[in-house]
Amino acid sequence: MSHENSAEGKIGEEFQQLTKYVRETLKQWSPTWDEQVGQFKSYPDTEGIELPDPEIKDGESLWRVIANRRSYRDFEEKPIDIKQLSQLLWACQGITGRTRNFFFRSAPSAGALYPVETYVVANHVNELGMGLYHYDVPAHGLKLLSAGDHRDTVMQAGLNQPVLFEGAAVFVWTAMVKRGSWKYHQRAWRYFYLDCGHICQNLVLAAEALGLGATPIGAFFDEEAAGMLKTGMEDEPVLYMAVVGPKGK
Repeated sequence: MSHENSAEGKIGEEFQQLTKYVRETLKQWSPTWDEQVGQFKSYPDTEGIELPDPEIKDGESLWRVIANRRSYRDFEEKPIDIKQLSQLLWACQGITGRTRNFFFRSAPSAGALYPVETYVVANHVNELGMGLYHYDVPAHGLKLLSAGDHRDTVMQAGLNQPVLFEGAAVFVWTAMVKRGSWKYHQRAWRYFYLDCGHICQNLVLAAEALGLGATPIGAFFDEEAAGMLKTGMEDEPVLYMAVVGPKGK
């Protein structure tokens, strides 16, 4: 049976149709304000790890960085510095400004809801132990969720791609579904992927600016990836991954 004739063959087309805006029925998409969800996921019982302050002055020309960006799958067996990791995380979702109780971030988000969460599998990072971490956006820090070597786990979740084992750090992004769906309902799923794309592009450009290699990873076993993070497929599915490390020769 071909994929087009299978049960899931038209799901993509149906999703596009069922989540489209139509002028005559747009009022049906009105927000459910009583279900509004906060912008930050926290692990209050986990000790935080401070990251160095990001550098936001000088650096490489944006135009040169865009021109030089490539996807790298060949990394040197060297660590990245924790300062570089800090810079990459800030580029992904770091806070760039505040007004009263509102926070601006480095990547845009539909409705400024910021439903995407960032996790890091640290394989080789100077001054940071191997482990699985969550990026604490308001503190610009990390929360250690599980210490130890997770290279084999993340590689297997990522369709056994060796680059996930070999890179210095693997970024994993999830969507906090309720953080977007209270306002946009099923349309929110479109925005989850758009938001995540903005974030990943910031990452790969930041990596190039730091002289590092990076490659996005969209192929993974969804349940295994969510299981690695201990997140639920319905409440917080994995959207995307990326690997960063020193460029190979």
